[in-house]
Amino acid sequence: MDGFRLCLALGPLAVYLVLLAWMNLSRRPFVVSGARDLAALGVAVSGMVLVGPIELLLPEQAIYVYKGYVWLLLGVMYALCVSLAALLARPRLTIYNFTVDQLRPLLAEVIDELDSEARWAGACLALPKLRVELHLDASPALKNVSLVATGDDQSFAGWRRLEGALAMRLRQAESPANAWGVVLAIGSFLLGACVGWQVLVHPQAVTAGFREMLRL
Repeated sequence: MDGFRLCLALGPLAVYLVLLAWMNLSRRPFVVSGARDLAALGVAVSGMVLVGPIELLLPEQAIYVYKGYVWLLLGVMYALCVSLAALLARPRLTIYNFTVDQLRPLLAEVIDELDSEARWAGACLALPKLRVELHLDASPALKNVSLVATGDDQSFAGWRRLEGALAMRLRQAESPANAWGVVLAIGSFLLGACVGWQVLVHPQAVTAGFREMLRL
């Protein structure tokens, strides 16, 4: 793999790891919807997908005919596929840098405000007024908790209300930094260093790879 393709494959992933490291090392929890989480992951792996299966299966004639515009079309197509996957996925909320024991009392306060008919059944929760049914999925090693939809009959408006109320509550909460963030920070630094090395030490190779990819 030439320098340009290496930068393209690792660059977005390095930025994604920086974002995850920042959220995990922060002393405040962060709530992220499943759609935004999936979209961010799609952007993170976009470079690898582009220089991997997309370039491998792309007809050579298409590049010669459409030049650089073919990559714009492929980028739009990839973005549409990621958007479709995010829309078809079941609703989910992920709280980073927070444990399930920390979340339960805070979530109980939010539920009391939103739905007086809420019912708990172990780790499952039903909010009839919001038309939301979910279960708690904890990842102690990564120190995050996910609220995952348990059925297909869900109200996206109800999930949005739950996300907004939960985000407001989490602004007042604090949590110790997650040690997992150090691993993510090291990983992002190594990837960033690899990209920076290629750009600074082999700028001509990166430029040549870019021109060769676009057939300029």
